[in-house]
Amino acid sequence: MTTPQTSIFNENSIHHYFLEYKLHSNIDNKTLITALSPVLSSFSAHDVEVVVAFGKNTWELLSPSAGEIGLKSFESLNGVDGYMLPSTQNDILVWIHSAHHDSNFDQALAVQHCLQSIAKLELELIGFKYHDSRDLTGFVDGSANPTGEDARVAALIPVGEPGEGGSFVLTQQWVHDLARFNQLSQAEQEKVIGRTKPDSVEFSGADMPSNSHVSRTDVKLDNTALKIYRRSAPYGTVAQHGLYFIAFSCQLMRFEVILQRMFGVSGDNKHDRLIEFSKAISGAYWFAPSRETLGVLFREEDRSLSENSRRHKGTHGI
Repeated sequence: MTTPQTSIFNENSIHHYFLEYKLHSNIDNKTLITALSPVLSSFSAHDVEVVVAFGKNTWELLSPSAGEIGLKSFESLNGVDGYMLPSTQNDILVWIHSAHHDSNFDQALAVQHCLQSIAKLELELIGFKYHDSRDLTGFVDGSANPTGEDARVAALIPVGEPGEGGSFVLTQQWVHDLARFNQLSQAEQEKVIGRTKPDSVEFSGADMPSNSHVSRTDVKLDNTALKIYRRSAPYGTVAQHGLYFIAFSCQLMRFEVILQRMFGVSGDNKHDRLIEFSKAISGAYWFAPSRETLGVLFREEDRSLSENSRRHKGTHGI
């Protein structure tokens, strides 16, 4: 059985670091692997969690069988009423998270040192846990997130399928207009989200608006719930703030269906009311390979270490 990048599922972190890189032109497979190998090797040397994922072009450069999994580059989406999603597809994603911002920063510096000769850092965001895992809007974020084995089923490509143990990833940087959102009464805010604000109780029946965030993102296809596993984090300053959305799925299609419903292009011309108060300024798809796949690619013996031995050493990583 293949092993996923275990840091995807560790939910104890309160500090996050998100790095997106664009490869320089004419980087070949050997140069890419040489630069990335110490990045992967360093994961076990720090008390931080690290996840690495690749855009379509980079994964095709690394893996001869890349085309089998159906990875795509993110494409911009024009929705109803003038709302749209931009594509800012980059090549390498590194997500660092832990209980300590200083440890994250040390790891981010190490990653930058390894990759700066082959890639340009296009996005650098610092995320954090906000109160009791709330979005900056004040609502609990991801209250319907699957847990335990359900999270792994939602996030990971099943055994026997191309890319098994890996995960498709969607990232987006959303900028909130909190001034506008906070002008709404609490009751109206709850209609936008589809849940109560203090205790995150989901509306039901006629009380659930058809254009609420919950209604537009809670999707079933052929009576099967299209669950994804979210690990998003608030970010920002007083001048600009919002949510860095990062989610993992066993199927790329699940992201596409949810985004189409949010932006009103799934057939009913209804958009998610939340996008009236939060604007996406980035969007990318990635593939986060299993630990075994990374081990084969980068010939790292420590990929075979068991999780128990990692805990014994007090270290974490992919």
